[in-house]
Amino acid sequence: MIAAQLLAYYFTELKDDQVKKIDKYLYAMRLSDETLIDIMTRFRKEMKNGLSRDFNPTATVKMLPTFVRSIPDGSEKGDFIALDLGGSSFRILRVQVNHEKNQNVHMESEVYDTPENIVHGSGSQLFDHVAECLGDFMEKRKIKDKKLPVGFTFSFPCQQSKIDEAILITWTKRFKASGVEGADVVKLLNKAIKKRGDYDANIVAVVNDTVGTMMTCGYDDQHCEVGLIIASDLVLPRHWHQCLLHGGTEAH
Repeated sequence: MIAAQLLAYYFTELKDDQVKKIDKYLYAMRLSDETLIDIMTRFRKEMKNGLSRDFNPTATVKMLPTFVRSIPDGSEKGDFIALDLGGSSFRILRVQVNHEKNQNVHMESEVYDTPENIVHGSGSQLFDHVAECLGDFMEKRKIKDKKLPVGFTFSFPCQQSKIDEAILITWTKRFKASGVEGADVVKLLNKAIKKRGDYDANIVAVVNDTVGTMMTCGYDDQHCEVGLIIASDLVLPRHWHQCLLHGGTEAH
């Protein structure tokens, strides 16, 4: 009985100590109203510069257009593949939407590692890896014979002139694959898929993770107007790649 009480006391003290440590760090992160207003003012100024033809080249927030003009309206249906590349892992999802009785969304996903040698290798190695993972995913679900629409979430700053094209401006995070900056990532992926020859895919859209987040939230709430990603290191200007704003413009 005494041993049990001592054990309970130990874990209680340990928990309290952890809470105190967390509170200590959170306290240091508290910002005054004046600081928050200053951040808001500077961020708004940079967004305005990003939208300006004259100041865009030097603006911290690039305001790159996404070419996604609206959020889901609830009428969507079909069978889709979604790719999500941009972190330590690569995620693939199959999304099935139907309108039987109540609208139903069925999702199944799988996460694949992105090894350091791939991240720091050549662009062809990176997209061969993506194509291989996609082939594995389709093989397991026996859908290699289907040419499903594919949405590609590519979480890096890209210049777009249409929704199914994205020219990588610069790598961020830990990615450094050569031969990709200045190239269309959709073409690189299509080339890797075609080289395999064991399945086909129709990449209909490429978006940033913030846009993908907004589309997901917008599916449930059509009043959603902003998608936001805050990276773990909190370096906002670099990692707020493309925040979709009202009117189809996103902040970089």
